[in-house]
Amino acid sequence: MTKLALITGASRGLGYALAEALAPRHHIVAVARTVGGLEDLDDRIKARGGEATLAPMDITIRDAMAHLCRSIHDRWGPAPVALWAHCAIHAAPLTPVPHMDARDWQKSLATNVDALAHLIPFVAPLLAAEAQALFFDDRQGGQKFFGHYGSTKAAQIALAQSWQAETARTGPRVHILTPRPMATATRARFFPGEDRDTLASPEDEALRLLASLA
Repeated sequence: MTKLALITGASRGLGYALAEALAPRHHIVAVARTVGGLEDLDDRIKARGGEATLAPMDITIRDAMAHLCRSIHDRWGPAPVALWAHCAIHAAPLTPVPHMDARDWQKSLATNVDALAHLIPFVAPLLAAEAQALFFDDRQGGQKFFGHYGSTKAAQIALAQSWQAETARTGPRVHILTPRPMATATRARFFPGEDRDTLASPEDEALRLLASLA
């Protein structure tokens, strides 16, 4: 049976690196809005002898995600996903709380919280009891200027932690992982003057985090 790895947020950063690292042993289902990033990922996976199915979709569109998950079931059968890594995130601009923009707040909620509330119910039936679901913490909640991102990211992780507690005996195995600070576009938006040479690469973090699951 084909082992699938579903990566939501696969077009760049940690999601891209995880997809590439998993490709030798999994068929990758790569979900992201950025078509160019997905096509580049597909080229790299094929160069390593792997295979990918690209899904250029917006995870905030509930019906699109329902269709995707149904299509995975129809193509590969019941519970075909061995690993789901949820890496999609919206990083709104840093701003004082009184100056938060309503559109940025709604987009942060839609991507970072609301999307997970429908993704878990849709993806869960695709996961066998021994499958793994990965979520990635970034503890900026309560930090100054991180009102949009920190609050919604903390809510996302709280939702994942509830699912983790609920599935502790039955599976799938839900992991809340904390990557080291990485040289990604998201971090560059938050810390534009930071020395990127001091940061981990997404590729190295992908390998480290996957190794920690063993």
